[in-house]
Amino acid sequence: MPARPASQTSVPKPVDEKITINLGCVDLGQIDLLVQEGFYANRTDLIRTAIRNQLATHGDVVRQVVSRRTLVLGLHRYTAEHLRAVQAAGETLQIRVLGLASIDADVTPELALATIESLTVLGALQASPAVKAALAERIR
Repeated sequence: MPARPASQTSVPKPVDEKITINLGCVDLGQIDLLVQEGFYANRTDLIRTAIRNQLATHGDVVRQVVSRRTLVLGLHRYTAEHLRAVQAAGETLQIRVLGLASIDADVTPELALATIESLTVLGALQASPAVKAALAERIR
């Protein structure tokens, strides 16, 4: 049995996004002290924990906004097969994702333009550079 292309068999793996923050010397010193005392494995561990705690604190607000804006929460994958079905039905998509929106590598810019009316992603978008360029005016 021939192997299927990776784009049809695997779910895209979310990639961590890098951010840069500026901290004062006192804050940084306190973080380093907590790391030295074994409360956290490293600076990144403390920062991720702090961010997760804040997100948990505001979880109800996030859920309400997701519902109000009709966002899809999590990882959402758009395959060429799915987009061809949308095209065959004469429909277009208004994609709204909070998390990761992934457009498979075999989706052509022409297919994306024919089927994606608008694209809003709060988080990350994985797509070929050609598809991103084609959809640039539709990305909000």
